[in-house]
Amino acid sequence: MPKTNSSPENVFLEFIERYGPPAGPDGPERMVREVFGISPDPWQISVLTAYGKGERRISIRACHGPGKTAVAAWLIWHMLLTKFPQKSVATAPSRGQLEDALVVEVLKWGNRLPPVLKDLFELKKNRIELKASPEESFFTARTARAENPEALQGVHSEHVLLVADEASGVPEQIFEAAAGSMSGHSATTLLLSNPVRSTGFFFDTHNRLRDMWFTVHVGYKDSPRVSEDFARDIARRYGDDSNAYRIRVLGEFPKGDLDTIIPFELIHSAMERDIVVPPNSIEVWGLDVARYGDDANALVRRNAIAVIDDIETWQGVDLMQTAGRVKAKWDETEPSRRPSEILVDSIGLGAGVVDRLLELGLPVRGINVSEQASFSERYRNLRTELWFAAREWLLKRDVKLPKNEELAAEVSMLRYQHSSNGKLIAEPKSEVKKRGHKSPNIADAFVLTFASTPAGLIHGTGNDRVWNVNWSEPVHRSRVIV
Repeated sequence: MPKTNSSPENVFLEFIERYGPPAGPDGPERMVREVFGISPDPWQISVLTAYGKGERRISIRACHGPGKTAVAAWLIWHMLLTKFPQKSVATAPSRGQLEDALVVEVLKWGNRLPPVLKDLFELKKNRIELKASPEESFFTARTARAENPEALQGVHSEHVLLVADEASGVPEQIFEAAAGSMSGHSATTLLLSNPVRSTGFFFDTHNRLRDMWFTVHVGYKDSPRVSEDFARDIARRYGDDSNAYRIRVLGEFPKGDLDTIIPFELIHSAMERDIVVPPNSIEVWGLDVARYGDDANALVRRNAIAVIDDIETWQGVDLMQTAGRVKAKWDETEPSRRPSEILVDSIGLGAGVVDRLLELGLPVRGINVSEQASFSERYRNLRTELWFAAREWLLKRDVKLPKNEELAAEVSMLRYQHSSNGKLIAEPKSEVKKRGHKSPNIADAFVLTFASTPAGLIHGTGNDRVWNVNWSEPVHRSRVIV
């Protein structure tokens, strides 16, 4: 370690002797307790000890909120404080996850260091440098994108720490590119994530590659930071057999149900994706009208590449109040952002909302999802076709969903089956409720947006307002966007 003016050499050498490699496997835990003043949870201790023993591959799958990002920050600071030369590099699938979660956590603990230690480093937005040797000892954060696979590439030093946060969503190309950086004798790789995908490199580290990795599984019962109320709430809202419960509460990988229309992984990837939505993008709105007292109305807005992050739900109002709420949303929306169409499920109560919105002059169209599908040889009805259209949209992997737990849970819960003549049938709402879940109103509002008339919504057009639509006519099946 180079000499610095911030601390006498013998004091810093004593620090390394007490917490660094000479201290053995207990050094990292001792540093967390004595320097940061924190008592780690048992599962966190197991990670700190494994790192202290020299485990080079550590993979953590965890529920929501047990403190996994804190562990990563502690290990990054252990590298910065006890090893030289060293390079610590962190990545995540999105800039938001990286900068708003992991980097913030690293800076938080850096600001808690005693002044004599903190003064050794320059703390920047996405980088921390040892002042005495900024090129030989640093931490940096780089977003992991498939088109930018060099995020973890070419990281070489005597000591290397590679951290992948939300590793389940990190593209495979990133890990392939990082193979060289991960191959050194003193290179440690730390993966941490909610287990949102039952495929990919992170999944493999807990399964077929498990003998090569030190793996940790953290469920809500393993951490005092996760409340029983949280677990009960997720179970009540989505069912304790749902993927939302498995992932967020149990820290388990999602079920790879062969009969699920939209896998959870597709939804999670779309939520984590960094996409800039062009201004004044044409929108369509989908409105699912509540049919029962415990159901909710749901309004979802979507453009060509993203669902807009202001999904609305409400209950306890009559049809005219629902129509009034949609009209108020229309009025408060900038004219250039108003939807080209408002698609409403017109079966039953929805027909009254359609009639009133037509009277108010809005571009509304009733959609009878029980009608015949455009591709009637494949789908039993229009509702099924729309659900599979939503699936195809997400499969493009260049679209964006808001980080909305209810949307994720509802969209990922619907199943399908085959009729006797081989056609696909989406599970009706009544069957979803029989399985103990609430009605997927938000999800149905989302898939209604795929019944929009203008094909340019998805495929693009040079003119934003070129369609000549008679709003009082029923939608033509040939106009379903897939």
